[in-house]
Amino acid sequence: MTKRQIDNELNRQAVLFEEACKNGLASIAGKVKLSEFIPIFFQEHAVPKLKAKSIVGYNALVPVVDAALGHLRIDKIQPHHLNSFYINLAEEGARRKVSYSPVVDLKAIAKEKGLTATGIARDQGVSASSIRAAFKGNNVFKKTAVSICSALDLSMSKAFEAVGADVSLSTETIRHYHRFLSSVFSYAVKSKIIATNPCARATIPKAKGNQKAKKSKKHTNHFDEEEVKQVLKLLESEDIQRRTAIKLLLHTGMRREEICGLEWSDIDFIHSVISVERASVYISKNDYTEESGIITDTTKTDSSTRCIKVSESVIQMLKEYKEWQTQRRLQLGDRWEDYDRIFTTAVGTPIHPDTLTRWFSEFTKRNGFPHVTIHGLRHTNATLLINSYVPITTIAARLGHANPSTTTKIYTHAIKRADAVAAEQLEVMLSLPDTEQGEST
Repeated sequence: MTKRQIDNELNRQAVLFEEACKNGLASIAGKVKLSEFIPIFFQEHAVPKLKAKSIVGYNALVPVVDAALGHLRIDKIQPHHLNSFYINLAEEGARRKVSYSPVVDLKAIAKEKGLTATGIARDQGVSASSIRAAFKGNNVFKKTAVSICSALDLSMSKAFEAVGADVSLSTETIRHYHRFLSSVFSYAVKSKIIATNPCARATIPKAKGNQKAKKSKKHTNHFDEEEVKQVLKLLESEDIQRRTAIKLLLHTGMRREEICGLEWSDIDFIHSVISVERASVYISKNDYTEESGIITDTTKTDSSTRCIKVSESVIQMLKEYKEWQTQRRLQLGDRWEDYDRIFTTAVGTPIHPDTLTRWFSEFTKRNGFPHVTIHGLRHTNATLLINSYVPITTIAARLGHANPSTTTKIYTHAIKRADAVAAEQLEVMLSLPDTEQGEST
């Protein structure tokens, strides 16, 4: 550079530095790396303002973010860094939560050794329900698989096979990383550490794979009317707690965390109304939340706190179930822990939301139903209401959506089908009989 160019550049840098000082951007921006700022984000922003479940969800993403971007200074991260990160996440093999499927009869081996799921769980410090799931042949995470192999003196390679290691992350998972990073950078902007949020100019790529097939599968995550009738018929042979929980989900469209959080005081038996006041969620141990295990939380959003009118048959079903639970409580005496929850463990403590998921997954597989998740019962409820021409505003209120547009967006496929049926019905109603058409001509 010439002397004049050097002078011009010095003046420009001086002006930029002056502006940065005025904006508070020169304090730590030149020193802090992303890996150093993330804990600040959690302590100063996430913990005071976000729900425990959101904090745990974000915390689970930190190791991957740290490995890819943590070494970079926060003020030097540009959209192209983020774009490369999202592309890498979309590649095959980026999946971290690989599950393990049993390839031997673990339950039989445990029986031969005189071991039970409860005993293994106690000795290894893992969930007994996860051990039982593996004994039934279901997939489990690595920690559970390693614990079982340790207890049964088995080799991991001979007892389990990895599932999903070669599967790419879904677009929604990549968007979750993007939302986390955007929150981190937004707080950095608010704290005047950086001037702009690089996420605002980043591009989120589509994950590899057949997106159309995935989209189609997502849209079929519900039962049609005939399948619902079969489900209700088969539920009659299930135990009363499972039967009541699944039927209640179908009738109300509640989320699984909401139904797990229901208390008997939420049921207005006189006016046939159920109040959704809270959610019951599972929080794993982490560095940022004091509570762990099954905790009582607020509903997903303010609008999710709502009242749902139900039929007299639902109220009668709940009365019968309450009577059964009362008898069980009396049988257990002091061993019963009274939480006033409707759906509980065998001793009265709040039920784990995953228990409902496992119940229903086992039920659908056993009876040969298509793959519909526990959340699919909520979709089933909404789809049946749409097909019955219930106003979208009413459906949105029952589901706890803040805006009917949310309902419209999620259930576009059902609305289109209902609209097509409506058009056909109008055609029948407004068409003249053949005899009248002949006379008019």
